[in-house]
Amino acid sequence: MGLSAEQLAASLDALAALHPPVAATLAAHGRPEPRLRPRGAGTMMRAIVAQQVSTKAAASIWNKLEAACGGDMDDLARVAATPFDTLRSAGLSGQKASYVHALAAAVTGGHVDFAALPADDEAAIVLLSSIKGIGRWSAEIYLLFAEGRPDIFPAGDLALQVQLGRLLGEASRPTEKRARALAEPMRPHRGALSILLWHTYNIVAL
Repeated sequence: MGLSAEQLAASLDALAALHPPVAATLAAHGRPEPRLRPRGAGTMMRAIVAQQVSTKAAASIWNKLEAACGGDMDDLARVAATPFDTLRSAGLSGQKASYVHALAAAVTGGHVDFAALPADDEAAIVLLSSIKGIGRWSAEIYLLFAEGRPDIFPAGDLALQVQLGRLLGEASRPTEKRARALAEPMRPHRGALSILLWHTYNIVAL
């Protein structure tokens, strides 16, 4: 269930004590709220449905998908057995329908157990990314928001790149590789750093 308010506060305090730009940002813009999602395949499936559509559209598609799959998206055997065309009729693209099937099959086939992902962050990312339709970014987002892993930093996220560059005075938006390097000194609290950067993303200048 993500980083709790207490965990987030402790990590931000630790970052602020060592990194003046973080302390200045907290003083100027306040603390972010926790970002909590339920643990399990359902959260990952919602992420697949929500890719590249509005929040309203994603909610509508999800409701139709639930109905198409018998009303229980946690019954992954039923989801896996739901015909492809039925998934499409709920509003999923062909690509997303294949991703939903792949995720359900990975769980029901025993390839991935969301209740027992590897303790090592990188190993967990590799395992999740082995499922069709789940890339590194999606895996990292899941581990941060649903599992509350404290050192996850989705460096491929555009908003994080932009805001990290602002925070540290970069002349331009850092690349994913550069963002990872810039965030390295923030270990083991890069999850809290990520949440702070999203919190301040819409601010033009820090």
